[in-house]
Amino acid sequence: MKTGTKKFLAVLVTAIIIIGWAIAINGAGPIKSINKQLKYGLDINGGVYVLLQADTKATGSDLSKLMDQTKSVLENRVNAMGISEATVSVEGNNKVRVEMPGVGDADTAIKQIGKTAQLRFLLADGTQIMNGNDIKDASFSTDSNNGGYKITIDFTSAGSQKFAKATEKTSQGAVTSTLKNSDGSAFDAQSIIIMLDDKVISAPTAKSVINSRSCEITRQGGFSKEEASQTSSLIRGGALPASLTEVNSSVETATIGANALVKSVKAGIIGLAIVFLIMLVAYGLLGLIADLALSLYVLVVLAAMAALGAVLTLPGIAGIILSIGMAVDSNVIIFTRIREEISKGKSIRAAVDTGFKSALSTVVDSQTTTLIASIVLYLIGTTAVKGFALTLMLGTICSIFTAVIITQLYVTLLADSKTFGKNKYFGVNEDGTPRFKLKRQFDFIGNRKKFYVLSLSVIIIGIACAGFKGFNYGIDFTGGTTIQLDMGKKVNIEEVKKTIAKHKLDPQIVYAGDKNDQIVIRTIKALKADQRQEVINTIDSKYSLKKGAVLSSEEFGPTVGKELRHNAVKSVLIATFCMLIYIRFRFKNWNYGLAAVSGLGHDVLVTLSIYAIFGFTINNPFIAGILTVVGYSINDTIVVFDRIRENTKFYKRKEVVELINDSINQTLSRSIMTSLTTIVVMIPLFFLVSSEIRQFLIPLIIGVSVGTYSSIFLCSPLLYESMRKQNMSKYAKRIEQNEKQRRRIERAKRENDGIIK
Repeated sequence: MKTGTKKFLAVLVTAIIIIGWAIAINGAGPIKSINKQLKYGLDINGGVYVLLQADTKATGSDLSKLMDQTKSVLENRVNAMGISEATVSVEGNNKVRVEMPGVGDADTAIKQIGKTAQLRFLLADGTQIMNGNDIKDASFSTDSNNGGYKITIDFTSAGSQKFAKATEKTSQGAVTSTLKNSDGSAFDAQSIIIMLDDKVISAPTAKSVINSRSCEITRQGGFSKEEASQTSSLIRGGALPASLTEVNSSVETATIGANALVKSVKAGIIGLAIVFLIMLVAYGLLGLIADLALSLYVLVVLAAMAALGAVLTLPGIAGIILSIGMAVDSNVIIFTRIREEISKGKSIRAAVDTGFKSALSTVVDSQTTTLIASIVLYLIGTTAVKGFALTLMLGTICSIFTAVIITQLYVTLLADSKTFGKNKYFGVNEDGTPRFKLKRQFDFIGNRKKFYVLSLSVIIIGIACAGFKGFNYGIDFTGGTTIQLDMGKKVNIEEVKKTIAKHKLDPQIVYAGDKNDQIVIRTIKALKADQRQEVINTIDSKYSLKKGAVLSSEEFGPTVGKELRHNAVKSVLIATFCMLIYIRFRFKNWNYGLAAVSGLGHDVLVTLSIYAIFGFTINNPFIAGILTVVGYSINDTIVVFDRIRENTKFYKRKEVVELINDSINQTLSRSIMTSLTTIVVMIPLFFLVSSEIRQFLIPLIIGVSVGTYSSIFLCSPLLYESMRKQNMSKYAKRIEQNEKQRRRIERAKRENDGIIK
């Protein structure tokens, strides 16, 4: 690409960044600001969600069909309640999740959507002729006579008789229409009105007697496929009702969410500013380019979320901020390679070309493994975890784009400049040595057994703690209820316990809020919405709560926790298997994959051990944290392994110990810088935001630290163990075996030698 073209594109990209952020913040004409374009989750906007489980023995396709019917019925019911932007989705195999933004009365809303479907067939005079029990099935098919699609209803034996009598009346004109349509007009006197939950879903006319086990609903021009599918599904829903049991529900006020959103944005800006500063200090003008790329990166992620209609949740914000720290990694890898090439004596332009080519495979490999973890997390995780995974997924894809394309555009333009194409602007001293490079060479392989002992000690202590005192599971794992109330003033907790003693909750009550004017009630009893309302009413009668005092209330049934644990294990295993296959494909050697997977197992065990030792709560966010640990750990390990693979090609005569030690030391500054920026961007978030996001951050901070440790001190030594065995000659292996045998004989001799007195 010519220099003139590069300059034009660089100016264009810079203008897009500046104008894009101006529009994102303030809007422009018909274009709304980004905060108005984004959709927010219930944890920000407030509202009610409920997870309902279908009580059915159906399996396979029958279960899928039943859940689709249930979903259609609930969507119809929610729409009839006039709730805007409500969503109904099937979760897992036999559960339906309903989210209702802006709804404050959880008890009434849950009762309304959870009641059994009422399907009725009426004459135009209001006489009920049939109900859902008289329907055997309903389906749709193409209509060869009228075009489009037609709806077929199959009756039971009793139903066909009732329908025959009804159509006999309509065909003889014996019905006087008294029911009115939604527009105020009367129904045709020959209509058979089909109603579900008091809402008309179809009103065909019957002009002749239909004495059959089935009937067809047709019209001129036919029904659309979507309309025929939905109507037949709703009719089936009345014929195949499944009672629904509430297993998880929550109500959240917008006050808490809005406050958390403001704090999260503030924390994100502070974290981003610190990262910008670190990059400037460490890499000079290259750091400024990285900052520009990061600015575009954040803008693209937010714009993509708005365009896709993705819902931004508080955990999702944590995902964006974490991905910012990880996006820096791609730039750090590229800049590190460029500085190494300059240190070898290459010109700036040659160093930039070689550096980008060398770093490309490392960037793609490291980010792809993180992408695998986020995809698994999105497919298996619950709704809160999906929000985190989606933003991490988008962030990973965007980071590859900004680092490989945008950063390269600016850096190559810088290299072509006579003014800026100098060492000092590329973070390199005039003598060719990089700034902030660790000068000491560490013998990681020689000290590997010390690291093995350290890791093993932490895991053993963790197992002991887990065995003696167990893990501290949150209520989303054990089942239970939390209620957060704004009391208006600080109250005596013991007095509150006495007030609700009749409910026999055995609760744990703690203060919340800046002035301790809020309380959080936790109990291992899973209270349904109406039971939670009874507890709230008891407190209200004592303390006269103000309107909007119920800040949040949430219930987890005991089955939810079992599913979370099952999904956590399944997520880690699936992600690990996918990564193993990918690494084997990329590195053409099982040694790399097995060493990396061993590191993953170590990271999960050490993270669990730390949770057991310090008593951190294991809950739903912990699963997202563990999966991110898996993705981040592999990301870090791949960078080191990529360098080992590269050095193996160029230095074939080097001893394995020296080769691996050199590779780790060459990537050490990059590992430290990436971990530093990732943790730094999370620290403001940890101290400024709500406990919900903090629960996501604890495993992330632990995981980043443990992942960095394992990639340097554990995975590479494990790779050395396998490579050493593989590369040893038969003679060397025989010598090693003989030496081991000699040591065993000497030890046995010492143990058997007696002492004569």
